[in-house]
Amino acid sequence: MPLVELPSVSITGTGLFTPPESVSNAELVASLTEAVLKWNAEHAEEIAVGEVAERAVPDEEFIVKASGIERRYVMEKSGVLDPARMRPRLETRREDQLGIQAEMSMPAIHEALAQAGREPSDVDAVIVGCSNLQRAYPAVAIEIQDALGAEGWGYDMNVACSSATFSVQAAVDALRNGSANCVVVVNPEITSGHNNFEMRDFHFIFGDACTALVLERTADATGLEQWEVLGTKLVTKFSNNIRNDFGFLNSSEVVERDPQELVFRQNGQMVFREVCPMVAEHIAGHLGQLDLDADDVRRFWLHQANLKMNQLIAKGVLGRLPTDDEAPVILDEFANTSSAGSVIAFHRHRDDLSPGDVGVLCSFGAGYSVGSVVVRRR
Repeated sequence: MPLVELPSVSITGTGLFTPPESVSNAELVASLTEAVLKWNAEHAEEIAVGEVAERAVPDEEFIVKASGIERRYVMEKSGVLDPARMRPRLETRREDQLGIQAEMSMPAIHEALAQAGREPSDVDAVIVGCSNLQRAYPAVAIEIQDALGAEGWGYDMNVACSSATFSVQAAVDALRNGSANCVVVVNPEITSGHNNFEMRDFHFIFGDACTALVLERTADATGLEQWEVLGTKLVTKFSNNIRNDFGFLNSSEVVERDPQELVFRQNGQMVFREVCPMVAEHIAGHLGQLDLDADDVRRFWLHQANLKMNQLIAKGVLGRLPTDDEAPVILDEFANTSSAGSVIAFHRHRDDLSPGDVGVLCSFGAGYSVGSVVVRRR
């Protein structure tokens, strides 16, 4: 049988919602220092006999050196910076109010639709991909669909920091098989809700943001800017080195969990050692499948987790350290926004590319999960 040529799919719009408040490294360090000194004083006897370890006092120099992060946006900062609370202070919303993740999604979606030259009524599928969802059901995607006034269907997806690229592949598949005509992929990341602000090694890592993408079959696209998806590739490999055990079964478990298990935690050295070569090999392999090599790529929009990781991954693909132009960084301003990071980089750093230029969006995170999307400007 002759092979059926699959329809071309393009990204035709992107959007970004930036939360209203920002937290500097200095503010975080001051808050955690007060909390650590208090905790160490309260546990002085246990520390003295070796029952518990003394908690380390944070410092700004360590944060920038370890990550490249200088500040981050959050949905609410007073609770994060309160040494007695150290988590956001978010309003409890009634069931007849729009949920917080749906609310932060709307500006990003409307910006993306405007770029694509589309109206909400054109959307017939909404995929929400993010590292943590505010509830089990109803799906946030269906709430967004309703708020938009869109028809069709929607669902939520969680593959941690790779949720955006995995959602893009799902959108591409839906467009190619005809189950949708215009798909919105949205990534409402409130990472401050699952970050561990009590520990020196973790408190600085994450920030909040929401990104949105509009995808359509290229033949149907009418927007001024179109990025043809040349290919998508996903891979997962189980690892406990990045983990968060918060879930609906916690209250049913016989032994109560340590609260530190119910927020983000990772073995950073192992993640660095294992993930960097895995991602570099993934990108190189994906390019090879598309008959491309590293020199054909004008720009890499990498997951914004850690500056050193991004540099090492790009070096593994290019054979040398990348320039800022080749692999732009938004990590210093936004911190790690989980699945939104690579999309923010794409949203912020693509206007200077010319028709025919090729770029790679790539994410990597807990799972382990890696996703890449190779695009070409039309």
